[in-house]
Order: sequence, then structure tokens, then C-alpha cells
Amino acid sequence: MFDKLKQINELRKLQGEFAKEKLTVEKRGVFITMNGSMDVEAVKLNSALSIEDQQEALKEALSQAKHEMQKKMAQKMMASGMGF
Repeated sequence: MFDKLKQINELRKLQGEFAKEKLTVEKRGVFITMNGSMDVEAVKLNSALSIEDQQEALKEALSQAKHEMQKKMAQKMMASGMGF
């Protein structure tokens, strides 16, 4: 039981550290900043693009940011020694 509580405490600590992580991705002048909790913290659009192009670039940037952040968090989890 104590081991489980210790593991839960470690997970909470990692979760707090993950939330502090930030990642910025750019696609055709459209920028997305995402944190380790997968929350979008900032969006900067490119007014030189059409609405449709901005939407497509935004979608691409969000997908890339999500993928890169998941990969980064998985690496941190593995490095922490928390074998799941």
C-alpha cells in the first residue's frame, strides 16, 4: 500500500513538472505554444495568409505540437524511472 501511495505522489510531482514544459511550433508563419498539460497557451496567426491557409497551418501546427509534446513527455517519464 505504501508503495502505491509513493508512486501516486511521484506521478503528481511529474504532472506538475510536465505542466511547466513549453513547446512552440511554427507552420507558415502561424505559431502555437503548448504546455505539457496539452493546453494551448498562445496562438499567433499570419495575416499574410488567407483564412483557409491560416486554418490549415493552425491545424498542422496543433497536430505537430501535440505529437512533439507527447513524445517529450514520454521521454521524461522513461527517464524518471517510472516504469509503466
